[in-house]
Amino acid sequence: MKKLKRPTWRQIWREISRTLLIVVGVTISTLAYTIFQVPYNIAAGGVSGIGIIVNYFTGWPIGVFYLVVNIPLMVLGFFQLGRWRFLINTVIAVLIFSTMTEVFLAYLPIYLENYPITDNILLSAIYGGIVGGIGGGLIYRAGASMGGTGIIGRVIQMHTGMPLSQVYLWTDGTIVLVAGLVFGWETALYAMLTLFLGGLATDYVLEGPSAVRTATIITENEHREEMAAALIDGLGRGVSHWEITGGYTGQPRTMLLCTIYRPQVNDVKRIVADVDSRAFVIIGDAHQALGFGFIPLRTKG
Repeated sequence: MKKLKRPTWRQIWREISRTLLIVVGVTISTLAYTIFQVPYNIAAGGVSGIGIIVNYFTGWPIGVFYLVVNIPLMVLGFFQLGRWRFLINTVIAVLIFSTMTEVFLAYLPIYLENYPITDNILLSAIYGGIVGGIGGGLIYRAGASMGGTGIIGRVIQMHTGMPLSQVYLWTDGTIVLVAGLVFGWETALYAMLTLFLGGLATDYVLEGPSAVRTATIITENEHREEMAAALIDGLGRGVSHWEITGGYTGQPRTMLLCTIYRPQVNDVKRIVADVDSRAFVIIGDAHQALGFGFIPLRTKG
């Protein structure tokens, strides 16, 4: 019988940190949802958006509805996705969100009556998206999700190959469309704003500001060594290069790749022009650069 390996303290702390991150992220998302979205019926997609619509017609508590709908979805996710850690973390997030939604909706209005934040629906749509997106980003960083359309989207992607962005466009777009029919098209426009800003904020939390760029240089083979040396000396960055063939000319060329920071872009242009004024240069965004000279890669605990 194989002996179970005892977890290290680093692994234990990593799991504790992940759980705490889920709690913080869900708390932030719930505050944004109950303070900025629910009072103005801003149904910005997802099961939480459906919950606002259902509550409007039936009075069914939103937190309870969110939990009830997510139970079969999480069962579906268990059988279809089979990712234990992701599903367990998602169960934690769903339970906390459902509970906090009911608690906040019951007690926050009492507090906010004396300390109101805003009665402007535009500000609510903006900050509902930004604050909610920050919370969502923390949840995703912890390896969880808020369930709902997140699970449906992954299942659809697995069976159809459709990109997640397109799946969410259809699912969340349909919910916003229904909200427009129920609450009016102006409210639906606010919901779209919340949805858009939430996505931007989530991406920002997940990836951070894109301060990293990649420089791809195509030059004559005779300039390869000089170009690589000039880039290394002038930028203090490593350079990779390999031989290629020009598709139009059919001539052999050298392609060099260098990862740099945004302020170094002009330095790259100057260095390349000094070595080979006929070179071809592409500057592209890079979401992250991990490894020596940039953000260190995390080691396994």
